[in-house]
Amino acid sequence: MATDTIPAPVKNEDTPRGFAFGLAAYFLWGFLPIYMKAVAHIPALEVLSHRVIWSVPVAGIVLLALGRTGDLKAAIRSPRTLAMAGLTAALISVNWMTYIWAISVGRALDTALGYFINPLFSIFLAAVLLKEKLSAVQLAAIGLVAAAVAILTIDAGGLPWVSLILTVSWGFYAFFRKTLPVGPNQGFFLEVAILSLPCLFYIIYLETSGQGHLMQTGLSDSLLLLVSGLVTAVPLIMYANGAKLLTLSTIAIMQYIAPTMIFLIAVFVFHEPLSLVKLGAFVLIWSALIIYTWSMRRQTRGSRA
Repeated sequence: MATDTIPAPVKNEDTPRGFAFGLAAYFLWGFLPIYMKAVAHIPALEVLSHRVIWSVPVAGIVLLALGRTGDLKAAIRSPRTLAMAGLTAALISVNWMTYIWAISVGRALDTALGYFINPLFSIFLAAVLLKEKLSAVQLAAIGLVAAAVAILTIDAGGLPWVSLILTVSWGFYAFFRKTLPVGPNQGFFLEVAILSLPCLFYIIYLETSGQGHLMQTGLSDSLLLLVSGLVTAVPLIMYANGAKLLTLSTIAIMQYIAPTMIFLIAVFVFHEPLSLVKLGAFVLIWSALIIYTWSMRRQTRGSRA
């Protein structure tokens, strides 16, 4: 039976298959606010619980179809791996919970802002935790983001905490996820499996007490909750497989697709107010991302040369 214990050598080049996987994943994430708005009348913790529970069979079917369960068995027998998976599971649950709640209360623009900031926060994390040296261009980009956050803080009278929680939770999730010694599909299955037990107990409590939306409030709610596993697992699995077949610079550019779509949906579909101050903050962050992307593309071309 094939496993991911000894991965095949990864070429540093883009492939059509990887591009298709990556594009599909980011477009699905870009349209995710539409689904989240459809379940906005359901408490965020209940939506999160269903996302976890119904992701388990989807991820399990994928593993069985690919025949990649060998290192998953080894991971389950490793206390260190289980502890690391528990940490990443906690981080992703915080990220999901914040995102679900923010969309439900009309703060999709804040979520877009958080995911725009995230790539530069990852650079900052690498500098602080891995002692990687930052170039002058990277420092300039991070400085623009810091200025944008400062402007939003002054304007709102407090930190843009929704954006920052999304940024920090996803940034640390991605950082620690790299140390999880299993393949991406196995890692996702392990995370949702760890979260599934408390989520299952919570759903049972809601349904038996008459507060749940799976069997208490009609067919539409039931269907929306049942498909939450596909909505959650499919883009993550597509991204995990696509990332292995794309260069880092291509992934860096593609990751702006989802927050751009979220921004457009928030403004033109949800009609969330976009003040001049918030627009100015977005312009600063977009400028930082352009500088960062240009620097990365230039560095990549220089390496290839």
